[in-house]
Amino acid sequence: MTKKAPLRRYALMSLVVTCLSVSFFSRAAEPEWVEKGRMTYGTAATFMPFEFTKDNTITGFDIDLINALAKKLSLTPAPLSMEFKGLIPALQGKRIDLINSAMYINPARAEQVDFVPYLKIGGRVVVRKGNPAKITGRDHSLCGKNVAVTLGGIEESQARADNKNCLAAGLKEINVMTFPAATDSAVSVAQGRADAEFVSTPGAVALLSEKGDVFETTGPEFESDTHIGFAVRKGDAAMKQTLETGLKAVVADGTYKQLIDKWKFPASVSIF
Repeated sequence: MTKKAPLRRYALMSLVVTCLSVSFFSRAAEPEWVEKGRMTYGTAATFMPFEFTKDNTITGFDIDLINALAKKLSLTPAPLSMEFKGLIPALQGKRIDLINSAMYINPARAEQVDFVPYLKIGGRVVVRKGNPAKITGRDHSLCGKNVAVTLGGIEESQARADNKNCLAAGLKEINVMTFPAATDSAVSVAQGRADAEFVSTPGAVALLSEKGDVFETTGPEFESDTHIGFAVRKGDAAMKQTLETGLKAVVADGTYKQLIDKWKFPASVSIF
């Protein structure tokens, strides 16, 4: 037997081991989908212009974005609409593959899920046209007033934090009025039941573009560097990496910017 034969056998064995290793890691990197070939995502379609229902169809920036991302991954997007408070339990219970619902990234949520950020947004205080309650922004002018917010959203947390500030200053408390959808909050302001509403900056733009004769903003934008993202199960590196890959492709081909322009978001929302 020549010396070359053992070397050939060694090289062949190394190649087999390498191929097996590549195959193993490829499989390990493939996410486990709730349903093969489909991207099942949870959304609370109550947050215009990100996700909302129009003519019995869920639409919005987030919906357009996930559709484009799913196409890049050769998957069929499958929305599952539910209340916002039920999104994380549905994800943890493996009823959905991810959450696509303009979910604000904060430390408390980051303990429960992992995020793939795709946008940063701030908030605005919206009041009735003419500002009858003389609110000057997210400040002590809110003390003693009725403030409408989306139940379970970051706006509720912000309003309750402001209420604590009012009480600490010896001022009247804020009556935090919670509603299932941002549209309901807007209606309460229009009807005079609420003095103000907290809403995302893109949401305020959409609201004023449709109802500029009814609403106006007051005070400066606040918390303008708040990131939102897709949420995946804690520790699900494969799903996180897959979404990041798809998102990069959507950014690279210009679709991401086109959607920002389509929904009339300010350029500052982009994180890419």
